[in-house]
Amino acid sequence: MSNPTTTIQWMPACRVDDVPSNGGVCVKLEEEQIALYHFTRRGEWYATQNECPHRKQMALSRGLLGSQADEPKITCPFHKKSFSLRTGECLNGDECSLRTYPVKVEEAMVYIGLE
Repeated sequence: MSNPTTTIQWMPACRVDDVPSNGGVCVKLEEEQIALYHFTRRGEWYATQNECPHRKQMALSRGLLGSQADEPKITCPFHKKSFSLRTGECLNGDECSLRTYPVKVEEAMVYIGLE
């Protein structure tokens, strides 16, 4: 979460139609691979780092979207570790967590906020 003095630079990521419903894509912004998700069942967009912190594989954009006690989550397709899409916290009780990014949609374009 950013602090009040942090400036967010909104970077164009892709068009809305480039992201599958209830799925994700990997977007490279500057030097970072970011997983962008369109959770259409919830009408929400999320972005996290693409690297699973458990085994350091770039795989989260291909993960499984779901909910756990109404918390939107992404589950690594390889290791089955689940992370909150809101906070990045590991929902399996592990110490690892994900970096999350703000997302906005304007005129059919998706933007990811970088600090």
